[in-house]
Amino acid sequence: MNPEPEQAEPKAEPKAPQRRTGVPVWRTGKPDAVLAAAVDAARTAIEGIAKASEIGDHLAARTEGDRVVTHLFESRLPGYLGWQWYAVLTRNSRSKVITVNELGLLPSEDSILAPEWVPWAERVRPEDAQEQDVQEQDQQEAPGEASAGSETEPDTETAADAEAEPGAETAADAEAESGVEAQSDVEAAPGAQERD
Repeated sequence: MNPEPEQAEPKAEPKAPQRRTGVPVWRTGKPDAVLAAAVDAARTAIEGIAKASEIGDHLAARTEGDRVVTHLFESRLPGYLGWQWYAVLTRNSRSKVITVNELGLLPSEDSILAPEWVPWAERVRPEDAQEQDVQEQDQQEAPGEASAGSETEPDTETAADAEAEPGAETAADAEAESGVEAQSDVEAAPGAQERD
């Protein structure tokens, strides 16, 4: 008879986890009572970088180490839905004086995730559809009208100008030339030289 494997070998005692050198050990034990109760001090510190209306309710107090507590507040800052204001507080041993170490705004898990996708047909509101219908009706009523940005210059050519051969003179050109000739004749008149 073979003994069962569990009975044959003595049980090994579990080993304690070995510490890696250079890696800090974070204690997340019982929070410091003085720092955990300093919610008002944390809120006042955050009001130094944000408006009071942008700071929401107190969410939590986390212990970061010996005499180090982080207070988290809801953010009401527009565009930062789900974010949290934080204030890291600390104090010296045997002292009741609280020191603010750090302030800021952190994203939460809810703020990083994109909202669930909604198809376009379900996102369209009734008023959006009405505006689109009005625009389509306006386009159908005036199909031949030019748009406001594409005005054309009026034609300066007359029908006679368009029918004339490219090398032929038009009536307007002939009148302009005869006026120039008449003026030069006046200048060449014998009385014009005597006045000088």
